[in-house]
Amino acid sequence: MRFIKMQGLGNDYIFLNCLEGGPERLPELAAALSDRHFGPGADGLICLFPSKRGDFAMRMFNADGSEGEMCGNGIRCLGKLIRDWGLSDRTRLVIETRAGLRLVELLDGTDRERTVRVDMGVPEVGTPLELEAAGRRWRLTPVSMGNPHGVVFLENMDGLDLEMIGSALEKHPAFPGGINVEFVQVSARDRLRMRVWERGSGETLACGTGACAALAAAVSAGRAEPAAQVELPGGLLEVRWDRQSGHMDLTGPAVTVYEGEYPWKTDE
Repeated sequence: MRFIKMQGLGNDYIFLNCLEGGPERLPELAAALSDRHFGPGADGLICLFPSKRGDFAMRMFNADGSEGEMCGNGIRCLGKLIRDWGLSDRTRLVIETRAGLRLVELLDGTDRERTVRVDMGVPEVGTPLELEAAGRRWRLTPVSMGNPHGVVFLENMDGLDLEMIGSALEKHPAFPGGINVEFVQVSARDRLRMRVWERGSGETLACGTGACAALAAAVSAGRAEPAAQVELPGGLLEVRWDRQSGHMDLTGPAVTVYEGEYPWKTDE
């Protein structure tokens, strides 16, 4: 089975072309491919499928095999990959996801790396909650970007035990399906610093939907302007919230890492 590994700010995924049928047992395969010791290693698996509603469709699986609704870094990489595979020569593509249709725009770049912008849709910001987790109370703002997020603002993130706190909030009883958790420090009104604990994958170097959720929560709380840079361990993402249309744009790099082959039995 041939695959391509790509990354957006270090948020890495294995990609498969399933336009003419794909491997069986995708959740199991996602966990095997994502294993950083016994597999290629990644934050998850993204598969390209045909679509009746858009130009193409994508399915994404977290490192534990659970299926997610949307991935901002992953869909940018997929847009580049569609062009690389020669499946379309257009620079604007409509990709169907479990969170809905998303417009992907290919901007400048090279064969290895390209800047890609995505219309991430309209964020839904909920009322902040006070939750008990990891031995203390946390004020968390729920945000939906088509997938569930919880944003926690901190004055300083130095010394944050992300694994302990993030995993506790991810699986908090208030969220039966789990959530992605963003810890955000507002550096300036146009710059946020963020670390993320992704549902089903743990800490990742970047999260596109999480960056959008962080800005949506910050703007709604009066902490930030509707256009900002989000600083993640893997680098910077540009996020812009058009307050008139309600839509958010996410812009960042999509980088090809390598191609490879992986043995996978298709029969039981």
